[in-house]
Amino acid sequence: MKKSFFIVLLSVILLMPVAMQARDTVGDYSIKEALNQGNVKSKFDTNVKFYFGDQKYPKVLKDFGEFRTSKKTNAFMKSDVEACEWVFASALIALRDRAVREGGNAVVNIKSNYNNDLTSSSDTFKCGAGAIMAGVALVGTVVKIENR
Repeated sequence: MKKSFFIVLLSVILLMPVAMQARDTVGDYSIKEALNQGNVKSKFDTNVKFYFGDQKYPKVLKDFGEFRTSKKTNAFMKSDVEACEWVFASALIALRDRAVREGGNAVVNIKSNYNNDLTSSSDTFKCGAGAIMAGVALVGTVVKIENR
């Protein structure tokens, strides 16, 4: 009897993470709110500027090409908003670092690319959140723009 109970209990425990991870809720989240979070805001005190969707930007002096990033983060015990804002910051940091490496000072035409579905917005980004992981994929063009 004890052995049967133990086997059933172990099976339930082992299958629980699979069921929990299966959730993949794709949502739209505010770019402005994500960038204004205290722990995110401090990471963007650099000379690289970000322009989302069809936002206007200064004249391009040099185009370094389009780059993609896809980031995941631990979402366990976090709200979808909290996890998505955090992973969005990670994706922007990757684009920022790429711009610096290429010699650019801006990333323009940034679009969400969740599950290879391009979505352009100047207000929101797409994020897929599950019980254990959250992910954001972005595409943007690294450029050198005129300083104003």
